[in-house]
Amino acid sequence: MTEVCLSQPATIVLRPQKQGTFLARHPWVLERSIVPPATPPADGEVVELVLPSGRVLGRGIYNSRSHIRVRLYAWDGLAELDTAFWRNRLGQALELRRRLGFDSPTGATRLVFSEADGLSGLIVDRYGEYLVVQVAALAMSVRIEEMVGLLGELVQPRGILLRTDLKIAQAEGIEPRAGLVWGEAPPERVEIDEHGIRYEVDLGSGQKTGYYLDQRENHQAAARYCRDQRVLDMCCYVGGFGLAAARLGGAREVLGIDSSERAVLQARRHAELNGISQARFEVGECFDSLERLVAAGEKFGVVVLDPPRFAFSRKGIDQALRAYHRLNRLGATLLEPGGILVTCSCSGRVTREEFLKMLGGVSQKMGRDLQILEQRGPSPDHPVRPSCPETDYLKCYICRVE
Repeated sequence: MTEVCLSQPATIVLRPQKQGTFLARHPWVLERSIVPPATPPADGEVVELVLPSGRVLGRGIYNSRSHIRVRLYAWDGLAELDTAFWRNRLGQALELRRRLGFDSPTGATRLVFSEADGLSGLIVDRYGEYLVVQVAALAMSVRIEEMVGLLGELVQPRGILLRTDLKIAQAEGIEPRAGLVWGEAPPERVEIDEHGIRYEVDLGSGQKTGYYLDQRENHQAAARYCRDQRVLDMCCYVGGFGLAAARLGGAREVLGIDSSERAVLQARRHAELNGISQARFEVGECFDSLERLVAAGEKFGVVVLDPPRFAFSRKGIDQALRAYHRLNRLGATLLEPGGILVTCSCSGRVTREEFLKMLGGVSQKMGRDLQILEQRGPSPDHPVRPSCPETDYLKCYICRVE
């Protein structure tokens, strides 16, 4: 583990014109925002962010390998980023989930959501008796044994698994690690309960940490519009929206489509596990499948669009918005008059304003009025921190299309 200096941290000087962002408590200090240090601190070392005047803005952890040079964790010059600090910060995150009521022993929840919980670069999800930890910053990578030990102490799970996204590992200059790091290994599939629907989650190789926990409340909300309807769940993954439509919403028929054969097989398994006979799932590419359904004259009372991220950088925003326009226009074409469109975006680079403007363009091009009934975001165990707009990434709009 990298040694860190707690008593006299190195100083990183902020360029004066950049101070507004950090007075507002954004936790990412980019390379272009600082004066290059004459003697750079060691990667993983605690540093103090100061103005040229010497005023202290906060304490964080340095990484010369990333364009995010410093990740800030404390907003004064007195906090020691030691074990007691991390235990307190983790405890605050865990207490929030308890207050939310997201502590069912058979459920699943996000216990720690990185910047939103003041723990930039650390994600912790609980699936029943097991935790999956995802590391997204060198600051957390060099402290992972400490974090895992604290999680074991505070949560007392049966086992803790570690996962690292390869692209993030490259961007942060950290060695990807995966596998069991505490306690006993989970079974091949861990069963969880979401609103009374049973799912089997592969904690080792499923998407994200095994499942999309951020859509949990949206599954239930969308289901309320599905009574006696024919429902299309596009990009269905393991069946979240479609199974909720059938079980919770009383949909007459559900068709789920996803490009991943593995996900479709699991969705079928979930339908069988829950005794849901009116849902079927098939493999198909998103746009190709939508165009095929349009050409065949198919119609649905509810269409759900939950695609993967379209924009990976600022340069990709325009292309992403064109893709969202095409996707939503095809989806709306499949709707009966007065049908419900549930449309989602997990592209954090695309703002809510841009997404709404795109929906307005779809309405205009189709010559069909669109009414937004609900404007939703992620489940509350994925809180949004206004000082870090990047935490407001998931958008879910429930719309009526005339």
